Amino acid sequence: MSDNGRALVLGGGGVAGIAWLTGVLTGLADEGTDVTGAGLLVGTSAGSTVAAQVGSGAPLKELFERQADPRLQNRELVPSGGPSVAEMRETWARLASEHEDPAELRRAVGARALAAETVPEDERRAVVAERLPEHAWPARRLLVTAVNALTGELRVFDRESGVDLVDAVAASCAVPMIWPPVPIEGVRYMDGGARSAANADLAEGCGRVLLLAPLDDGTVDAQVAALTGRVEVVRPDEASLAAFGADPLSPSSRTPAAEAGRAQGRAAAAEIAAFWG
Repeated sequence: MSDNGRALVLGGGGVAGIAWLTGVLTGLADEGTDVTGAGLLVGTSAGSTVAAQVGSGAPLKELFERQADPRLQNRELVPSGGPSVAEMRETWARLASEHEDPAELRRAVGARALAAETVPEDERRAVVAERLPEHAWPARRLLVTAVNALTGELRVFDRESGVDLVDAVAASCAVPMIWPPVPIEGVRYMDGGARSAANADLAEGCGRVLLLAPLDDGTVDAQVAALTGRVEVVRPDEASLAAFGADPLSPSSRTPAAEAGRAQGRAAAAEIAAFWG
């Protein structure tokens, strides 16, 4: 049963982030603190995948095993044709130094995303589709974030948007310059993380907000501070960061990140239980 007074916000972090988020949620549930019944799910990039998985009603145990057990892991692509993750980060940092205005920066990043050589769109979409147990929007409210690659404007997809869930999640996970922007209704969209690693401000109005943030791009604290409800933030601990490795997009990061996340979730369960009520 969902709880409309609570929001679960899941941030971006690559395939390592998907595994860590799933691990944390599983670890919490292991100790009797299942937070997946939140009435509002907000997902950005990796978080959009996990939010859609949770919203489908698939058992956490099954979702965790699909991350931790190499025999059950879905197929993932290795970026090819464009810049490496390190080169993408360098380009993003350079653009950030040239564009103080966040909207201008998003447009500059979007221009690079639209011009980049990447894997074919259909291959990338197939991978995202394989991640999701269900391709229909869940009955409860799920918000999936993406950014217009041309204008830099945020787009929030939900069940009422008329957009296919796989396309919405693929757009939210379209890391600029690494994966192809996703065409939706004649517009190409890139990763929702281009606007914020978590887009936690979309949970405004909820009495309790639990934010799991694999990555922090500097926007998280300000968004959390502006929320009027009670907020608890879980960030990767030292062991989880080590499990992510140098490349959070590497499929090999999934097993260690899932296991580290589960351990962290178990350790945080009592504190989260007191907050979640």
